[in-house]
Amino acid sequence: MSNQDPSSSNPGGTAPAGTGTSGPLPSPAPPEPTVRIEAAPPRNVLRAPAPWLVADSSRALDINHRITQGYIQLAHDLQTLLDPEHRPGGSPRVLSNWFAFAPHASLEAGKGMLGAYLARAIIDTAQGEPAPSIKQALDRGGLAGPDRLVAEKVAGTLRFFGLSHDVAASLGTLLSAANLDVLADPRTLWITTWRVARVLHDAPGATPLDKAESVARTLEQLLLDGNVAIYGDIATSARAYLDWRGESGGNEVKPLQVVETFALDEASASEASRARDYALEHVKDSPQPTHFGTVLPEVRGRSLLVAAFALFEEARRTAESSGRNALVAFANNYLAWHEQHNAVQPAFTPSSPRAGEVPRDALMHAMTPTLRLPLGPIAWEFSDYSERQPDRDHNFLTSKPTEYNWAAFADRWPAILDAFELGYQHQAGLWQMPPPLIPSLDLLEVD
Repeated sequence: MSNQDPSSSNPGGTAPAGTGTSGPLPSPAPPEPTVRIEAAPPRNVLRAPAPWLVADSSRALDINHRITQGYIQLAHDLQTLLDPEHRPGGSPRVLSNWFAFAPHASLEAGKGMLGAYLARAIIDTAQGEPAPSIKQALDRGGLAGPDRLVAEKVAGTLRFFGLSHDVAASLGTLLSAANLDVLADPRTLWITTWRVARVLHDAPGATPLDKAESVARTLEQLLLDGNVAIYGDIATSARAYLDWRGESGGNEVKPLQVVETFALDEASASEASRARDYALEHVKDSPQPTHFGTVLPEVRGRSLLVAAFALFEEARRTAESSGRNALVAFANNYLAWHEQHNAVQPAFTPSSPRAGEVPRDALMHAMTPTLRLPLGPIAWEFSDYSERQPDRDHNFLTSKPTEYNWAAFADRWPAILDAFELGYQHQAGLWQMPPPLIPSLDLLEVD
């Protein structure tokens, strides 16, 4: 197997593309009642951190479920701040806050973790009895519906690289939530599967099945690390802010009071004030500025969070609809910038290689074309976004979706903003919050 990429696109890649799955799973226990998720506040708030918020892969699906439910709660809490008449299920009157997007993204990460679990189930069964066909191997993972079609297409192509039925099926399962349409382009299908095969070739492990398990575990841990990092940073900060707000006068809190008084670790009042002032100066720009590393180079990400909360207060006090929505949009971009530029980036590109893992950016590079984010009844798809962009390498042999690397912030940030725009255009659907991934998580904890 050659180690030369058949495309001329940029190296790297990632996709929190999920693997929505169905089929036989362990018998579920009765679902536990939904409870309020208490996020761990920052260190300068005297409350104990949530003990479940750790990147423990043996509890990945349970942690993801709690995070998704916590985001849903915060989405409604923040939207009620912006619009006191907001009610779950009602038509939004004010632009949706960042947390309305977060449950959908978190659920997709959970689907990816579930896909990794099912891939490992295929691998475990193959240790004792190799499957005679891709169909039988996928049957062991319980895939059905559109996910099964994607996995079959990917696995069938991977067989051209000399992989066994079980290895090909397990890797196909990792990509099973991909948009099947994007793989209809033979260039995208071939480059995607070639990159997956290359990652497998270089993976740690004594046998192909061991290598495939390394790939699956890497995807699972990457998604879990990102999920925990974002929630532990941004959701924790938002819950701390709402608690502080309740203790500081509630609706009497003024925007300037937020930047001067509300404290977060690694944030400063002067930086937050600078970010708030910049937003107020440019909130009416069209388009609004979004490259905050350039225009606010000395403002740290946590200070942007404080400024975002101040802008929410500013929006709450603004009667005119377009001005209010513009303030919410600017605040959302501050939150999203810190989320993508600071909180989640180490999950995609850790400072040093992790033992037993494949390179995360290489794995996610392979998955980038398959990215999609359902937002209620609609879905944002990376392939649609990339097709609207200029051809990067001017090479007909490479499709546009394969020319990007989701692990690279410069590639990811414009795409994130594009997904936000789609959500803003379909706000009623955005507030159709995703249901639990599976009825019970107790029996899905694996070593």
